[in-house]
Amino acid sequence: MGLLPKILPLSREERQAKIERELLAAEAQIGGELFGPVPRGHFRQFFCLDEHTWVWHEEWIDNGKKQAVTTRYNVRPSGVLKIQDGKPYQQITVDEYRNLLKAAEIYEKRVEANYQRLLQAA
Repeated sequence: MGLLPKILPLSREERQAKIERELLAAEAQIGGELFGPVPRGHFRQFFCLDEHTWVWHEEWIDNGKKQAVTTRYNVRPSGVLKIQDGKPYQQITVDEYRNLLKAAEIYEKRVEANYQRLLQAA
């Protein structure tokens, strides 16, 4: 079943919010696959939340216990800060900056290609 029947009964604002959530979820899945296949039993996302924020999230089961790590990158004029699982903000290293930049570039290309495929299929 397509997206349209699910969103038509909603108000315009509700439809817009639902579409944005579903697009973000699709983008996060694309981002989660940037660095190869997601291992079985893992859940991984990487996405651009807004113009200043990138998020990496991963979940897995270790010895029967659910584990999760969320890293948020906050892009500022003075540099990129990261916060991970409630720890204090810290400046990222030059290597981490290069990796984030490369990941963001690949992410944007793959998300754009996905949108083009969706438009052609519509």
